[in-house]
Order: sequence, then structure tokens, then C-alpha cells
Amino acid sequence: MQKITIGLVDDHKIVRQGLKELLEKLGNYKVIAEYDSAPAFLDACSTDENPSILIVDYSMPGMNGVELIREIEKLEAEYRILLLTQHFDDHIIDTAYHYGARGFLHKNCSAADLKFAIDSIANTGYTNVVEILNRVRKFDVSLLEEKKKHGIELTSREHDFLKLVCDGRELTYEQMADIMNVSVKSIEAYRTALFDKYNIKSKVGLVLFSYRYKLTDPFL
Repeated sequence: MQKITIGLVDDHKIVRQGLKELLEKLGNYKVIAEYDSAPAFLDACSTDENPSILIVDYSMPGMNGVELIREIEKLEAEYRILLLTQHFDDHIIDTAYHYGARGFLHKNCSAADLKFAIDSIANTGYTNVVEILNRVRKFDVSLLEEKKKHGIELTSREHDFLKLVCDGRELTYEQMADIMNVSVKSIEAYRTALFDKYNIKSKVGLVLFSYRYKLTDPFL
């Protein structure tokens, strides 16, 4: 069975070492990259192999984990991010999910909790879809409700793009471009249009947007 590859972003070397040893004992996991800061990851991500899951610490000097998630969402490559933090703060969690995090764990979690979260993200894309949906809804409910009053209006190409975003195969933007027979720049334009019209910040937000308003399969 192919190993689930993992990248670690944490400013404490001893934490990274401990996580690496624990993960490689817990299951079919392999830590393929370690970064001691958010900027170190951003500097290297264009050349390094993309891990299946990126485990990110919240409290880091210079740029915290949520700020890193926001920057990662701007990249062409897609990362499934699990945020670890000692701060169980609703605003931190809500913002992390809003910008595309796939899961959240307190640093005091058990090894079993960590394994469950990683396996869930690897198998389904998320750790807890219901929690994420509720938090993202609450985070931006007033703006979304205002849009709902005026109706959801998508062009045919925006709808086709959104359908591919929600595809269970988790297609890359390059694969979407091939399927739609357009350039990657066109795909990015559809994404930007939806982001701007409906105040969406991430691919996760697009999926939840489609789910909430029953816009595409598999939510119809």
C-alpha cells in the first residue's frame, strides 16, 4: 500500500522530530519534508514534492499557521492542511477553515485522534465535514444570506468549474482546464469570479457554497 506522505511546518525541531517518530509508528505514513517556519515552506514549496497532508503549527514567529494557510490558498498547487494549536480559540478555528484548512487538532490530542484526523483527510478530504460546514456558515453568514436574497447567478462556465471543484476526485486546476478545454488562466478566472461575487476565500469554501445552495452534484 502506498504510504501517505506528510509535511511538517513547526518552528520547534524537537516537536517535528517527535511528530515524525510518532507518525511513522502510527500507520502507513512517511514524513517527506520539514520546515521550521511558514516562509521556509513558501520558499521551498515550488520545488519540493507535494505531501499528501501538510501538518501546520499555529504559533510560529513572523507568520502564524492561519496566515500561512491564507498564503497557500493563493498557490496553484493544492495542499490538504491539518492545523495543530495549543490555542482552542473559535476565531482561530473559524478563520483557518474559512481559508481552506481541512482539519484542526489541539496539541494535547491523543495519538489515536491524530491518526483518525490524518486518515479522514486522506480518505475523504476533511476531518469533520459537519463541523467545518457549521463554522464556515457562521463565519460569513450575513454576507451569504444577503447573496441568497438576491439569488445565486452563475454563468454556464462558472457552474461547470464549480462542478469540477466538487468532484470527488479532487482534480487539480490543470486537470480541470483539460476537461473544460480551456487554459489554466481561464480556470483561475472562474475561481476569482466566484470568490469575488460571493466572498469565498478557498476551495473548501467553494465546496461548502455548492453544498449550502445545492448547486452541483453530489449535493443536488
